[in-house]
Amino acid sequence: MTWDSFSGDEVAALTTGESFFAAPGERVCPACGERRLRAYVNSPANARRPTLVSYVWCSGCRKFVGTRAKHPAGLVFSDPLALLDAADRRALERSLVGFLAHLDRLWDEGVLPQTFAA
Repeated sequence: MTWDSFSGDEVAALTTGESFFAAPGERVCPACGERRLRAYVNSPANARRPTLVSYVWCSGCRKFVGTRAKHPAGLVFSDPLALLDAADRRALERSLVGFLAHLDRLWDEGVLPQTFAA
């Protein structure tokens, strides 16, 4: 199965409402209207400056967006992928389709969503 990018208007809609940090559960997707929008964030250990990488995707219509931003000072969160060694993590992230499928499985198994604290 293939994935597609959210449109500019859909990405803008993702930035409205409550933050995923404040309410990390599933949301209504701006593309398909189903409550299957999910998110995952991480902070790469090898980044030159504090960086937050976010993935937001809909497990229903298979649209996604990935972003990089400054890691907000004091934001702490759980990361189930932090348990992977570097080589396994790189292998998982090498394929976007496989990576998003893995994240979907973690949601379906109750491992995600993440927890956040400031």
